[in-house]
Amino acid sequence: MGILLIITLISHVFRDHLDIINIGLIHIIPVVIVAIHGNTKATIFITILSVIFFNFLYIPPLYSFKVHNELYVWSFVIFGIVGWIITIQAKNLYTQTKQNEMRESLLNIISHDLRTPLSTIIGTTNLLLYNSNLDEKSTKNLLEDVNYASMRMKRLITNILDSTRLSNGGINLKFDWCDFEDIVGVALEEFSDKQKDELLDIKIEDFRLFWGDNVLLKQLIINLLDNAFKYSINNTKVTLDILDLNDTLRIAVFNQSSHIDETKLKNIFDKFYRLEDSNDISGSGIGLSICKSIVGIHGGEIKASAVNKGILIEAILPIIKKANLI
Repeated sequence: MGILLIITLISHVFRDHLDIINIGLIHIIPVVIVAIHGNTKATIFITILSVIFFNFLYIPPLYSFKVHNELYVWSFVIFGIVGWIITIQAKNLYTQTKQNEMRESLLNIISHDLRTPLSTIIGTTNLLLYNSNLDEKSTKNLLEDVNYASMRMKRLITNILDSTRLSNGGINLKFDWCDFEDIVGVALEEFSDKQKDELLDIKIEDFRLFWGDNVLLKQLIINLLDNAFKYSINNTKVTLDILDLNDTLRIAVFNQSSHIDETKLKNIFDKFYRLEDSNDISGSGIGLSICKSIVGIHGGEIKASAVNKGILIEAILPIIKKANLI
């Protein structure tokens, strides 16, 4: 708007020294500038204003909206065509840029986060194969390391695939009656014995079945717990509470953490976002973005807040259907 007003003022002051074609070209400038940002509505708005100013101030008869020459009508059409072409090109460029950023992020994930557990698996397996003097306890500990590294790889690959499918709308939702005790039980199989037996407190209120997608809800619990374990202070408890609030279901996960910045917690659900000073923590930064998508599919909301020297993530899911149990 500011540029349009300045251009109109300059054109009006020097109108005796500029022909109508030059004035028309000058008035395309704000259209081009707005169109570059790829916002169709804003481009249409500024195009209409430019045409109004151009017609009212420079097209005979002056200071009216009448047009006696069809050539001037074509100039108005050109305004719109230029804005439309640039808007489309800007959108394509933005999409391509985002795709390139996503590819780069995925390559970083593959090169770092997948390589770490894979190195653990290869190294531990070689130790088991070529060291015949290991006792039963040491062998079991090494096998647990292999199992845990394998589960990390599985979670990461699952998140990458789910993130792609959710972004492209490629997941077919299968809503059915879900029992959260069963969902949590299956989700806990993805974690080590120490995590689920020593470092996790669970409170699941005895309530009716929930109408939702069982597979996605299991992935929601897995990602929330995985994030909490990764960012919790060593040997501190992670708590999982699932409560029936009559019309909504509340899933709350809390962990004590040194990575707390209330101003940045709102960004942790963005894809590939990671908290600062967390380079020593493995992860892709897509787990919580998947949680947000899953909660959104179920018509709910998710938020993160800093409480009691820790991070609390709450997912609120609406109870849209109630089971009639006998």
